[in-house]
Amino acid sequence: MDKFTPEQRRKCMASIHSKNTKPEIIVRKYLFALGFRYRINVKRLPGTPDIVLNKYKCAIFINGCFWHGHENCECYSFPKSNVEFWEKKIARNKERDALVAAKLRGMNWYVIQLWECQLRPKKRKETLDTLVNTLKFLHKGKPQRALYEDSESEISYIAAEPDAEYNT
Repeated sequence: MDKFTPEQRRKCMASIHSKNTKPEIIVRKYLFALGFRYRINVKRLPGTPDIVLNKYKCAIFINGCFWHGHENCECYSFPKSNVEFWEKKIARNKERDALVAAKLRGMNWYVIQLWECQLRPKKRKETLDTLVNTLKFLHKGKPQRALYEDSESEISYIAAEPDAEYNT
């Protein structure tokens, strides 16, 4: 059962923003400190990526585990009230994420998806270092598939997907 009244819950959910979230700012500060230059929330690209590195032709999405339905994640728990609404909403978000990634890859862009839980203090350094290494590979013009390993759940996340001509 929800510990908030419907009005309190509505206000709480309405206060959550989609831009300039703490995880986004963590990634942006780290990249900027290492000399990477980027644009944020580029509307001309499908899905309005959180971070766009034109030089690398790379779009980075930083997803909240709840809003994007990060399965097998300790941060993601499904609401117990209004279940039908949330099932539909999260399913739509997942479908949209997949469609946006496919459109960007069709435009020869690399797509990197980071999860909120990967930017928590325990995993942050490893995640950000892997991101930077992936970008270095992209800059050298070598198509790479970098994986984020989640040692606890044995799940791998694709960080950058190669152009269609390099599929292996």
